[in-house]
Amino acid sequence: MFEPKRLHPIVIVLTIGKRLKDFIFSFIALFFIWKNGGKLLLFGAIGIAMVAIVLTSILSWLRYTYRLEQNELRIEYGVFVRKKRYIPLERIQSLDISEGILQRLCGMVKVKVETAGGSGTDEAEAVLAAISKEEARYIQEYVAAAKNPAVQEVESNPAISSHTVYRMAPSQLILLSLTSGGVGVVISAVLAFFSQLDDFIPFERVFRGVEQWAVSNLIIIVLFVFGGLVVAWVIALVGTMLKYANFNVTKTEHDLVISQGLLEKRQITIPLTRIQAIRINENIVRQWLGYASVIVESAGGSVSNQEGSKVLLLPLVKIDSIEDILGPYLTDYRLSSSFHPVPKRAMLRYIFRSWIIIVPIVAAAIFFLKAWGLLSLIVLAWFTFWGILKYKDAGWKLENQQLNLRYRKMVRSTVFIKKNKIQSLEVKESYFQKRKDLGSLEAFVKVGFGGGGSTVMDMDQNDLKKVYSWFSREAKKRD
Repeated sequence: MFEPKRLHPIVIVLTIGKRLKDFIFSFIALFFIWKNGGKLLLFGAIGIAMVAIVLTSILSWLRYTYRLEQNELRIEYGVFVRKKRYIPLERIQSLDISEGILQRLCGMVKVKVETAGGSGTDEAEAVLAAISKEEARYIQEYVAAAKNPAVQEVESNPAISSHTVYRMAPSQLILLSLTSGGVGVVISAVLAFFSQLDDFIPFERVFRGVEQWAVSNLIIIVLFVFGGLVVAWVIALVGTMLKYANFNVTKTEHDLVISQGLLEKRQITIPLTRIQAIRINENIVRQWLGYASVIVESAGGSVSNQEGSKVLLLPLVKIDSIEDILGPYLTDYRLSSSFHPVPKRAMLRYIFRSWIIIVPIVAAAIFFLKAWGLLSLIVLAWFTFWGILKYKDAGWKLENQQLNLRYRKMVRSTVFIKKNKIQSLEVKESYFQKRKDLGSLEAFVKVGFGGGGSTVMDMDQNDLKKVYSWFSREAKKRD
């Protein structure tokens, strides 16, 4: 593939759609600004903008070429200013292959190229929006050959043997959808959409007109809100099922390969050497049911592409079967379930931290609402329970060359980090912690364009010294 090639013409349609989406609010603004200034002027401005979008989309497709040459992926693009981007193949971290609806109709795939350090922008290092499956497979093999000098000829390279690590069953997909937090994402997206229209729609005048009606029809409003939440839940349920349908994880010689999706098929490659940490997440419902999700934190991705650095490896799995599933393939890690707890004297501190925000609110509710305000004590009891739960979940363990940390925020997280992957280890103690002979431990790893960390609060000082001594340079010399 040494001759420059163009992407499939379907990219023109994709580009037009993307630019229309970017300009939709500008079109809405034009409509409200010029609605009294003459329809001819309004439609003329919109028509000129549409013609410009179509022409620049066609030109950008014509000017975009790619080729593999001298162990580099070379891309040239730009409508008015010609730009060239040369990516050494050994720097390529992963190739994220996906099939959107339009790509599938044309038999094409989309390839996102992620490099070890990222470009520092919100986009991937390079995106081939529509190429054939054969070309995508060839690029994969060519990149693998460039990273492995022992392989001289791509064409003569036999098929790489792979082993199935995990395949999601239909029952697991349903349970995953039922226990996901996708409804919050849907509601946030709707609210974000309406917030963008705040400058164009006179919400204040509209709501002033229905204020009296709302007071006398409170039950209808409650039912309407409940119905909206149900609809959002159903949308999130269907979206999760479509996203994770046909979820499959296979292991090749050097990588873990994830394929998923029904409407949009995706394939994500995780090099084993780039894994920085393994994280097990359990929300409160899944924890009670004995299920969890497993995330691999990798030194790849870009600023906005968190999926390139934090990849969902096992969306839903029985917590006691994780070691059996991943142990034979991630042999460097010991996915232990036993931890040393934080000391009992730390429990009050966990409860106090959960009270910091809620206690003033409860006090104000009781003061202003009198007897009705006493109902806020239920909220206080819940926050107290949550503080105790955080205390019970906190723990740590050293296992040869591995640090295991467990803590809870909204979900319980268990993190396994190899010693040589830890970027830095911090031990902190406040004045009040020092009085109780306690401190906090925070471990950082290189994840994507930035970093990731895990923190266990209020550990015993002697335990902190053990961990710090294990990680210190003196300990490394002894190793």
